Amino acid sequence: MKNAFKNIDEYILLFPIEVQEKLLELRQAIHSQVPDLEEYIGYQMPAFRYKGKPLVYFAAYKKHIGFYPGAEGIRNFETDFEERKYAFSKGAVQFPISGDIPLDLVNKIVRFKVEEFEQKKS
Repeated sequence: MKNAFKNIDEYILLFPIEVQEKLLELRQAIHSQVPDLEEYIGYQMPAFRYKGKPLVYFAAYKKHIGFYPGAEGIRNFETDFEERKYAFSKGAVQFPISGDIPLDLVNKIVRFKVEEFEQKKS
């Protein structure tokens, strides 16, 4: 799939319709928290910049959608991931492709990341 797409729309179109719907839902949830995000492709994944800095990434796989909010974004929500039985590592969480995207959790993580950037500025 390397270099098969130039933007997030092209990336999403690579997947079956039911996966496309989940990716579009995730994308919309991210934008709903921060309306002026810049979209780009980073590490061959859909990505979002906040004030010029990478905020979050996501990617679709055969059995899950990976959400990449960075180490702090994971560390601060480990309890949520454990309670909901999501697999996670130090930089990513996996949402099973068979389930709904946890939009409430995605929204909290995105808000946390924005606040993290704002606090680093002051």
